[in-house]
Amino acid sequence: MIRVVVDNSVAVKWFVRDSNEEKDVAPAVDLLIGVGKNSIELIQPPHWMAEVTAVLSRLQPDLADDAIDLLDAMEIPTTEDSNLYKLASHLAAGLNHHLFDALYHALAIQEKATLVTADLRYYRKSKQHGSICLLTDFEFETPRSYS
Repeated sequence: MIRVVVDNSVAVKWFVRDSNEEKDVAPAVDLLIGVGKNSIELIQPPHWMAEVTAVLSRLQPDLADDAIDLLDAMEIPTTEDSNLYKLASHLAAGLNHHLFDALYHALAIQEKATLVTADLRYYRKSKQHGSICLLTDFEFETPRSYS
């Protein structure tokens, strides 16, 4: 089983499927299907649902309540400890980037997982630290099933 952390740039695509609003929806949904089929283990930092909800509330507020219910029902484990915050703080400072983005990456590094992101700006800054890949480059065993 592959261990994965997804940031809000991926999770939002699970709900905002309009190609004018979001690109690369299909691989994001494929990843979600992999979670549902237990071929991908999803782990998240403590702030992930708040961040996804914030973006959905801005892009498509009518979806927010249902998205919150669905994400809550998934019972995705979260990890929060001082070492995670320390690593995220070091990443954020070293990359001159927002702590919330670095928290996803720090969790992936700490838990020997892969951060899957559609945030090209963060990816370019942080790829040298490993444990990260772009959504469009992420491959796993579950065949594509959404178009």
